[in-house]
Amino acid sequence: MKRKLRQMRRRATPGLDMAPLLDMIFILLIFFVVNASFIRETSVPVDRPSARSAVSSDQVRLVLAVDASGRIFLEDRPVDPGVLRGRMQEFAANNPGAAVVVAADKEAASGTLMRVLDICRMAGIQHLALAARRPE
Repeated sequence: MKRKLRQMRRRATPGLDMAPLLDMIFILLIFFVVNASFIRETSVPVDRPSARSAVSSDQVRLVLAVDASGRIFLEDRPVDPGVLRGRMQEFAANNPGAAVVVAADKEAASGTLMRVLDICRMAGIQHLALAARRPE
């Protein structure tokens, strides 16, 4: 009887099961990867001007591009300035407080850039940013 009691005590040592802990770690990892906000770059060839005071923004939601010839691109698709205002109003209504980044080529006419900025302001976009690259 004493022998069986001793054997049961030896077998009943408490242990830590790591499987649930690993499951939770992987679930959290998947959650953060899925919900990560990635900064989208435009595929339109734009030679951005450099700026010493460039600041990175994490709240980028929409990217507008103006190329050297003055064409306007919304999410890598060419868009007419007349259509742009409606799209910006729709974006502002669906995403209050969201930011719009304008990536303009350094050779683009300043008038085109000002027209794009005015369209965004008239559409109700509150947070506008100009994309620049850091000097090398």
